[in-house]
Amino acid sequence: MTTMAKRDYYEILGVSKSATKDEIKSAYRKLALQYHPDRNPDNKEAEEKFKEATEAYEVLSDDAKRKRYDQFGHQGLRGGTDFGQYSNINDIFTHFSDIFGTTGSGSIFDEIFGMSGSTRGRSSSRRQTGERGADIKIRMPLTLEEIAKGTDKTVRVKKMISCTTCNGTGAKPGTGMTTCTTCNGTGEIRQVSRSMFGQFINVSTCPTCGGTGQIVKDPCSVCSGEGRIKGEATIKVSIPAGVSEGNYIPLRGQGNAGRRGGEAGDALIIIEEKQHEFFKRSGNDVLYNLIISYPDAALGGEVTVPTLEGPAVITIEPGTQPGAKITLRNKGIPQLNSYERGNHIIIVNIFVPTKLTTKEKTLLKELAKSPNIAPKPHEHKDSKDFFDKVREVFS
Repeated sequence: MTTMAKRDYYEILGVSKSATKDEIKSAYRKLALQYHPDRNPDNKEAEEKFKEATEAYEVLSDDAKRKRYDQFGHQGLRGGTDFGQYSNINDIFTHFSDIFGTTGSGSIFDEIFGMSGSTRGRSSSRRQTGERGADIKIRMPLTLEEIAKGTDKTVRVKKMISCTTCNGTGAKPGTGMTTCTTCNGTGEIRQVSRSMFGQFINVSTCPTCGGTGQIVKDPCSVCSGEGRIKGEATIKVSIPAGVSEGNYIPLRGQGNAGRRGGEAGDALIIIEEKQHEFFKRSGNDVLYNLIISYPDAALGGEVTVPTLEGPAVITIEPGTQPGAKITLRNKGIPQLNSYERGNHIIIVNIFVPTKLTTKEKTLLKELAKSPNIAPKPHEHKDSKDFFDKVREVFS
């Protein structure tokens, strides 16, 4: 059975490798609130994301485990954290009651969800503030020069923004909210079912109020009670050096505004690479096709070539052959979040003219008579091996 590769813990929480403990805790808090099973009943994907975020927090909040992870990655934690061993969410709560402690101010779950030990694993009575806004995707085309150095970008996007008339509540200024009659202000709908195994309670978000427990009595005339309107916003993003096509950068809370004061979605910056006039990227190496004349290849000399850092002078050795490679070390693209860097590789090709004057033809014919100019395939030391391979192909 094939094991799926684990995602990077910093990527899961959406924080940098230099994040403080408070930043890690804050990032986990948001994800835990978003994917907690009480808010996503019967949602297997949300449950898995909750487990994934909790696993990341368990490692990055512990100094010793974080140090091992930074040095050795997931391999350094073997025998430590494995959330596949837990059969359900309650097992995770039990596990974390030991890690974070349940005395004094309680565990992190008590702090985030306001749970006591007796209610952990059951539905919390906290109401949602509103419906979360949708994420937005922003494609960001970058040149190889921008990718090599990193860059700051500012983009203007169309999205749902909070209504300033009602301050995002959806209610007409001067009016208030009224208790939802569907859920009686709890924000939840409970359905009780019985079976031979006992009584089960299924808790879901109230469809009428969206989990807030309140509905708009007199809707705002500008947003029609939504608490948000169509608008535009300017988003700034810092692109680190070494990104690749398809990488994305999540900007928390920069997406569409939530309905009636709900949490804003995220903006996902998706990286695209622009086609370069001279270069082609191969991993972190940059390839450049250099075409030189036959005299330059035979006699050698110096040639100026473009690089990501500007023009550079390279030496062509006498007798350079077509397809030869000249490598400029550490002149390529940096490895993302690393001090390592790729190379700038120059591939040499020989220019063969297609138009010649009468004088040029005469000179070349004279030159071809020289024993050092005309190739003699039958005398080449590798010719026998070459023809043997040809026979193998056609036999």
